[in-house]
Amino acid sequence: MGLYEEIKGKKAKISIIGLGYVGMPIAVAFAKKVNVIGFDINKDKIGLYKKGIDPTMEVGDESIKNSNVEFTSNPEDLKQSKFHIVAVPTPIRVDKTPDLAPVEEASKIVGKNLTKGSYVVFESTVYPGVTEDICIPILEQESGLICGKDFKVGYSPERINPGDKVHKLETIIKIVSGMDAESLDEIAKVYEIVIEAGIYKAESIKVAEAAKVAENSQRDINIAFMNELAMVFDKMNIDTHSVVNAMNTKWNSLGFYPGLVGGHCIGVDPYYFIYEAEKLGYHSQIILSGRKINDGIPEFVVENVIKKMIKAGINIAKSKIGILGITFKENCPDIRNSKVEGIIKGLKEYNIDPLICDPYADKEEVKEFYDVDLVDKTELNNLDALILAVSHEEYRNLSILEVDKLFKNVSNDKKVIIDIKNVFDINELKSLNYTYWRL
Repeated sequence: MGLYEEIKGKKAKISIIGLGYVGMPIAVAFAKKVNVIGFDINKDKIGLYKKGIDPTMEVGDESIKNSNVEFTSNPEDLKQSKFHIVAVPTPIRVDKTPDLAPVEEASKIVGKNLTKGSYVVFESTVYPGVTEDICIPILEQESGLICGKDFKVGYSPERINPGDKVHKLETIIKIVSGMDAESLDEIAKVYEIVIEAGIYKAESIKVAEAAKVAENSQRDINIAFMNELAMVFDKMNIDTHSVVNAMNTKWNSLGFYPGLVGGHCIGVDPYYFIYEAEKLGYHSQIILSGRKINDGIPEFVVENVIKKMIKAGINIAKSKIGILGITFKENCPDIRNSKVEGIIKGLKEYNIDPLICDPYADKEEVKEFYDVDLVDKTELNNLDALILAVSHEEYRNLSILEVDKLFKNVSNDKKVIIDIKNVFDINELKSLNYTYWRL
């Protein structure tokens, strides 16, 4: 009996290492069909999961409560599993180089608790070669076992889109790879237990690693192109969204819009490619340029905030600005690599201490990550300017009357609205004579 049959027959368990925005949906999905151990080093997070609370908001409290996942922060519990899925984050350092510490530590934990006949599949985004050149040696060293003989390894890049309730784990084609034909087939069959959209078998682990970095870099470049257009059209006094809406009437238009590019994937993965390319003596041109453009958008937004305030006759030094949203994307509590932070820092260079409100973000986490104190929406009043930075559903539903109540009692032309996400009706705001700008 192969490992797949043992897992299907509930004679062997699957373990998920790292229960965040990626790991939790995997754990819950597999737990509907097989026995699953959900491991995370964060004891507080495990405590929440055991209480049926989902801090990621990816699967929801009810799904956690009704799940059969065995939540644990005890590494030795991993010895009960034969199929390990590593789904820990892979961030970048301040100098934009890859920080592989989380995946290395996860490899050590798995290695110390690895048993013969096991499989280890990495889902963390890495540059090509990390699984075989870095992770396998750690697994062998910690376990005393030999890869290929005592255990096997594969790679399957995560494709989960945080906050997206349409494109979910089960409905996204899953790329899988293995160190040989046998492991590729076995890993594919295990993932087929939960993946409804189908499996794509990559030719090698390096191909699968590269595919993940490439797909996010491609999206980053496309958004960078739109952001560059936005910066140029702004100088031409042309509304970018109007241009894009006209352009998108052509059948082969890609439908991208300008915006802030943060988070743990698109804003990070290209740097993994750039780093490895540099090691091989190639200086990235297109991908690096795209990153520089997207990293510069917060500064561009701040420049336009100040310009509009000056045009409205507002005293910058005494101004009061509110910001709606600090998470990296809408309807999601994830604040990692949020580019809203860049806007906050930029405003502070003008001695403006903005008030930030976000119903999804955790106040303590925001304080720890960014040293920013979130305020309740009720504290947003008597504003000179309002920046809509994240299009959470409740912000999209704001009426102009509700927005107006946040401002000082002055004429509309002295009320500055900065709409980064193109939520408000530009024609309505112009007809009411607000000072308005959108990215």
